[in-house]
Formats: sequence, C-alpha cells, structure tokens
Amino acid sequence: MKRTRPIVAIALAAAAVLVAGSIAVGVAVMARTDAAAPPPTDAVTTTLPGLAAASGAPELASIRLLRPKPGEVGQAAGPFDERFTVDDLAFDGKAVSGALRVTSDVSAVLDLEIIAGFYDAGGSVIGSARFVYHATDDGPVDPVTGTPVESIPFRVAVPTELAGRAVSTSIGVPVLVNE
Repeated sequence: MKRTRPIVAIALAAAAVLVAGSIAVGVAVMARTDAAAPPPTDAVTTTLPGLAAASGAPELASIRLLRPKPGEVGQAAGPFDERFTVDDLAFDGKAVSGALRVTSDVSAVLDLEIIAGFYDAGGSVIGSARFVYHATDDGPVDPVTGTPVESIPFRVAVPTELAGRAVSTSIGVPVLVNE
C-alpha cells in the first residue's frame, strides 16, 4: 500500500505536466496571427484555355428576337425560366412591373437581375434597363409557415431617352440565385 502512493503521486504529476504543456502549446497557437503565417508558395492556379472571363452585365439575346405589339409585355427566354413565374406583369408606358416568384424550391432569393427590353411601334428594340436585387439579410419570412418569401416585386422604368417612343416591353431573367 505504501508503494501505491508514490506511483499515484508520480502519475498525477505527469498528468499535471501534460495538461500544463498542452495549455502552453494551445496559447502559443492561438496567439499566432495570420500575419505571422508564411505566405503560400505553391498556390493552385487554374487556367482554362479558350475560355474568356465574363465582362459587363449579363445579356439575353432573346430580347432582340421578340416583336411585341404596342401595349404588350413579352417574356424573353432565359436560363432560369423553369424556376420562376411572374405575377401581375404590367406596362403603363413609363415602367414595366410585376413580382417574380420562385417556384423551384423553398429558399430565399439572394440575387436577381431582370432585363427589360423596350420596343418602338414597329416592334424594334430601342433600348433596355435593369432591375437588380441583392439580399442584404435572410430576406422576408412568412409569419405563419416560417418559410422564406420567394416573391420579389420589381419595377423597371423606361429610360429617359426612350420616353414617348417605348410602346411595348419584354422582360427576361439572366441572374437568379437562391439558397
């Protein structure tokens, strides 16, 4: 019995040294800042031959293919058409407006861009304007169900230089990002 006391004392002392050493190493690691970290010397660089980087805002060629009649609002084909519907689409000669509702899933809209093409009486494109939405938080939530509200109201005004000449419009969606 007398022999077990020194063994227990030695074991406790060794455990205490191990804990103290672990704490010291942890404090040293936590005190290290990113400025002290050496810069990477073998960072991965990816190149894709023949692929040019995007420049400018996204466009929809389908806007130029439409020929809406005066007073009409068309919907230009885009890459996300199966993921949304547009409610209350209207054109009053000064702006096109409506509400884009995501139908593909139940998640918050993070980014949305709508292009409005404006046409003269002959159905030719005379210009365009954009509506851009960037979520600043998780977005509105339905108070009953707690699910994200996926309807984004929009309004795209006829550019000043087209006022009086724009008699019809179309909209298309080149950007739609949701969770």
